[in-house]
Amino acid sequence: MLLIRAIIRPEKVGIVLSELLSAGFPAVTKMDVYGRGKQKGVKVGEIFYDEIPKEMLLMVIEDADKEDVVKIIIKYSRTGESGNFGDGRIFVSPVEEAYTISTKKKGL
Repeated sequence: MLLIRAIIRPEKVGIVLSELLSAGFPAVTKMDVYGRGKQKGVKVGEIFYDEIPKEMLLMVIEDADKEDVVKIIIKYSRTGESGNFGDGRIFVSPVEEAYTISTKKKGL
């Protein structure tokens, strides 16, 4: 199992969630997050924003689904033809175990 953490632009969340659902990946946790990437923030006029609003999507998936999920997130999170600074990041980490609390069942 793998944990996917995708930090993306808020305006892209709806289409990403819709496409993940259509592809058979309905289980997603969404959080409002704030931060900055390599660009170290954004200056608009005289105002500098170093905490930019983003959304973080969390998913636990089977190893075999990694490529499909990552491709969907990248395809629908990018802005423009070649993407732009601030489009986000995807982090993939191993998950040792998962349990459903209501049923006590181990696994996804």
